[in-house]
Amino acid sequence: MANELQGRKVAILIAPQGTEEPEFSEPKKAVEAAGATVHVISAQAGQVQAVNNDLEPGGTYTADKAFSEVSASDYDALITPGGTVGADKLRGDRDAITFIGGFFEQGKPVGAICHAPWTLIEAGVVAGRTLTSYPTLQTDLRNAGAEWQDAEVVTDQGLVTSRNPDDLPAFCAKLVEEIGEGRHEGQARRV
Repeated sequence: MANELQGRKVAILIAPQGTEEPEFSEPKKAVEAAGATVHVISAQAGQVQAVNNDLEPGGTYTADKAFSEVSASDYDALITPGGTVGADKLRGDRDAITFIGGFFEQGKPVGAICHAPWTLIEAGVVAGRTLTSYPTLQTDLRNAGAEWQDAEVVTDQGLVTSRNPDDLPAFCAKLVEEIGEGRHEGQARRV
């Protein structure tokens, strides 16, 4: 449906370097096609280059706002793309982690694909949850108290996760569905 997300505002993160291009561009296109307004958020506003396969330069995108300029209360949902370097950069950014944590505190839908669950571990929001990720993160997630599954897409109280770019069609469809449903009261942060 073209207007399924009409009136919804979605934040999508992009790291200062290393965000995997299809994991950024495909979910962004999917929620925009469903009618959402999307803001690209990064360490600072301006031009950011994505990557393909972690090593090859990808397209250049504009970050609309910096983490310091926004709050989870400004948005209805969050999308966190992967990329090994990108996810690592984001998990090391205190402002990014605070921003991510706010979505869980407010029970809002969050999508994380590939290496993006590293940021969720850093935000302290995976304990007691079921999710998936790139397979090399499964030990990290289990050590943080999550149940890891090898599945195309896993949804747990508004948290949508997938393993890699091959899973993007299922990830994008489930994201649109979860964002359309709105708040997930059971998603409040577990400490």
